[in-house]
Amino acid sequence: MQFKYIFGAAAAAVAVRAQEANSTNLTSLLAGNSELSALNTLLSAYPDVAGALANATNITIFAPSNIALQSANESGALTTLSQMGGAVQALLQYHVLGSTIYASGISETPAFAPTLLTNETYTNVTGGQVVEARVVDGGVSIISGLKNNVTVTTPNLNFTGGVVHIIDGLLTIPPGVGEALTAANLTALLGAVEATNLTSALSTTPDITIFAPSNAAFQAIGSAVANLTVEQAAAILQYHVINGTVAYSSTLTNGSVPTLGGGNVTITVTDGEVFVNQARVINADILLANGVLHVIDSVLKINDTTAGNSTQTEPANPYSASAGTEVPYTSGLASATTTIAALVTSNSAVASGYVTPTGAVGVNSAGNPSASSSSSAGAAAVTAGVGAAALFGGAAFMAGW
Repeated sequence: MQFKYIFGAAAAAVAVRAQEANSTNLTSLLAGNSELSALNTLLSAYPDVAGALANATNITIFAPSNIALQSANESGALTTLSQMGGAVQALLQYHVLGSTIYASGISETPAFAPTLLTNETYTNVTGGQVVEARVVDGGVSIISGLKNNVTVTTPNLNFTGGVVHIIDGLLTIPPGVGEALTAANLTALLGAVEATNLTSALSTTPDITIFAPSNAAFQAIGSAVANLTVEQAAAILQYHVINGTVAYSSTLTNGSVPTLGGGNVTITVTDGEVFVNQARVINADILLANGVLHVIDSVLKINDTTAGNSTQTEPANPYSASAGTEVPYTSGLASATTTIAALVTSNSAVASGYVTPTGAVGVNSAGNPSASSSSSAGAAAVTAGVGAAALFGGAAFMAGW
């Protein structure tokens, strides 16, 4: 099944026609659907959020089914969240897009659509934290923090303010950089960031893209790492960060991009394979509170902008270094208590099947859709933070930032 994207005026026209043809408001839709009675009950406990959604126009709600909410309740996740002031409201906001997107507006090329979650306690992504929406095996998947993947089970329930899609699980608010690195077993990078005093810069800077070398990539250049000063290591790490652009995989396009450290990296996309200089992206689109992270199979060398290509069968080694016996920078660091397979899986062609990107890096309508029209709902007031642990029912991924 092939889906096409709907954008701009065409999308707005579709949304308006659908809403004009349907006089059911959100309250009636939730009350009248047997799969959404638990969500209706949950919203009644948060009248500010419920009122904002009821008065909104041109929004999309990813509505957890009764079974999804029951599972979250039984795991203790909802109880934990309810004890953190504002956390449930934040999670509810993260289930709402500020535009109307129908199932026919989603394809195999992932779209990263902004939600109503904009409070800086939870996100530092301009325009609102995003969810990834894409077609997988003929069905629509919604992917959120820590690559939590849920499926749309009932699409396109129209109401006067937009559309509801029922999903089979709760979304997860993307965590901070430290939590994400720990969960994805990128502990060498985590340790290197802490050793070079870059923790604050990476955790507080908005709208960043991190190309994160795997532990194996750091170990492969062990002899070079051993001789680096703190200043040299910091410069190398900053060369792995794009500042001011959240470049999701479907918005990566061929070209040269400046990094936080000042030098440029070369992005090459060939037949679904994505390279940063000679490093291959092997796991893309790990959403962060302040941007996105892509795992790469080798450590970048400053200003060695040689482009990678599909004939590479082994990770590049621009340092011509020898491997170490241990993974550098990991001494004393805690590992994730639970392994999330999607975070540690490698894929040699992360953009396989995507629409060919156009325009500058980070700008691609197929991968970063514009809203069909803006929502009139203001984001509900949210005041407190929540870690990934609460959203996964107590599975802790605590890295301190």
